[in-house]
Amino acid sequence: MKDTLKHQGLRQQLVSVVKSKGVTDENVLKAIAKIPRHLFMDSSFLDHAYQDKAFPIAADQTISQPYTVAFQSELLQIKRGHKVLEIGTGSGYQTAVLCELGAQVYSIERQRELFKKTSKFLPKLGYRARKLIFGDGYKGLVEEAPFDSIIVTAGAPFVPKPLLAQLAIGGRLVIPVGDEVQTMTLFVRKGPKEFEKTEFGEFRFVPLLEDKN
Repeated sequence: MKDTLKHQGLRQQLVSVVKSKGVTDENVLKAIAKIPRHLFMDSSFLDHAYQDKAFPIAADQTISQPYTVAFQSELLQIKRGHKVLEIGTGSGYQTAVLCELGAQVYSIERQRELFKKTSKFLPKLGYRARKLIFGDGYKGLVEEAPFDSIIVTAGAPFVPKPLLAQLAIGGRLVIPVGDEVQTMTLFVRKGPKEFEKTEFGEFRFVPLLEDKN
């Protein structure tokens, strides 16, 4: 669990790359600069931790590309104290970014192996989500709704209606929608049944798993 000056230097380089791709939110960039991404990865990938690339983690999942994490985080427009629902805890890297931004984080993971690992790992780094849950992200977390923001970190073939329903008025849902390739999509809730939709280009994510039981 070491974070060396070399790692910190590599993170500053990574921040420059993310900035060059168009991310401008200073709080998001500070979070990328601070979080030791190499600790979220399997040791064989340590050399690649600060490249702007996605990499495999356990259970056939990936740790998202830092630019993608930063881009989605920027779209959320998080203010300190916001309630944020994350669909797909994964390695916990995005969760850590949300915590750094001052959000109250509720996160759902579908893969039991990852859920167990990340639940133990995040508190060791000082990142404490309000709730980490093993469950079906398509259903959201109705008992904690409404949320100021919802972020989906896997490719969804469609937009789950429960997630839209669990947004506060003015709330923002950021979700990659599509099968092979996804379109990053932002929904802003304008009223009880009114949503404003904006699309932001193509990304590639692992699929969002649905509970088939």
